[in-house]
Amino acid sequence: MKKSIFKIALLNFCILVLAACSSDKDSTDEVIVDPPTQSDPLTTQNVLTYMVDASATKETQALFYNLKRLGETKTAIGQQDAFNSFYQDAGGYSDIKKNTGFDPAVLGSDFMFITDKNNNEQLNNWFYQQELKIVSDVKAAYAKGIINTFSWHLREPYKEDSFYTADMTADQKSTAFRSILPGGANNEWYKKKLDKVASVISNLKGSNGELIPIIFRPFHEFDGSWFWWGANFCTAEEYKKAYQFTVDYLKNTKGVHNILYAYSPDNSYSTVEDYLTRYPGDKYVDVLGMDNYGDLNSGNDGYNRANAKLKMLSIAAKTRVKIAALTETGYQVTATTPPINNWFSTNLYNVLHDNRTFDLQFNTISYVMFWNNTKDGYYVPNGTVSNASDFKTFAEKSKSALLNSLPKMYEMPK
Repeated sequence: MKKSIFKIALLNFCILVLAACSSDKDSTDEVIVDPPTQSDPLTTQNVLTYMVDASATKETQALFYNLKRLGETKTAIGQQDAFNSFYQDAGGYSDIKKNTGFDPAVLGSDFMFITDKNNNEQLNNWFYQQELKIVSDVKAAYAKGIINTFSWHLREPYKEDSFYTADMTADQKSTAFRSILPGGANNEWYKKKLDKVASVISNLKGSNGELIPIIFRPFHEFDGSWFWWGANFCTAEEYKKAYQFTVDYLKNTKGVHNILYAYSPDNSYSTVEDYLTRYPGDKYVDVLGMDNYGDLNSGNDGYNRANAKLKMLSIAAKTRVKIAALTETGYQVTATTPPINNWFSTNLYNVLHDNRTFDLQFNTISYVMFWNNTKDGYYVPNGTVSNASDFKTFAEKSKSALLNSLPKMYEMPK
């Protein structure tokens, strides 16, 4: 016991002082979903013990288990709105598939348009059309074996025009988040938004009528001040209360049991203690995530910081038997911002997988998701741009996983 305590203490100390990146040493790794020697207490039989929802569907249980195990050997690669957001508006396959020949392993979606005040659920309504498209994409992704994750850029409760604080008055910024808490002036408004979310998730079904599991990360990037749920506009306790209310309402009041819940700040935290400042508790979180663009856009020192933060995240997830994920990242290339040489195949890959300073593998990031491409810029290169081969090399490395090397995520291993 003392030896274990000393080892954990040493590991935490190393995170603060060591973050050198190494090259990819392993070229024969295989996806091992249920290794014979497990480094944590999770088994196929006790998986519900470590999940938020004790009534989770069997497919949702399998997703939790398989994501946790996947992170021990590989990181699944995905993109926000991959089926609809293309560089230079080139339609067809996702830009990931155009480049590599394979579908992404993760598809990111958003409840933003689904819960928009202008969505009247009529077929001629643009917002409802977006809802139908998103639902169709999620079902198609699930049918292929892709992992589905949802963010929610929820517009503020007063005019519902924006989720950015830059578009809000000082009074709106200071009261919006508190107003959606139980007893607040906009709590009923918030419950109606959750009713819509619950309705959509409860109707996501596969070909056999089974509910499709999703990862849901409400109130993401909360440590920044750009969203109205940011740290400048609510206390830690108020944030926890809103997150807990959201989970309890969906799980207990609405009876939705096909969700894994993600805690997903931006990149301001570098210690476990700081990271958990607004943590709502193990009973409310399945995925410990982090969004990180800034560190990965600022040179070698930034890569080292990002690597250290993922080590911190991996240790926190290991301790709590949770999934660790880089829930958003990317470097956007535009007409005025050129690519960085080997950004994917060397820089990002080493950020995700460098463990050379440890005698145990602690970088266990189960998935990484890039933001969406646009007509004028891209986070993931298609096959026609100058850094296309860099991404393809990254995707083909031994610890990367597109759909072709993903195990069956919705089936528990025998």
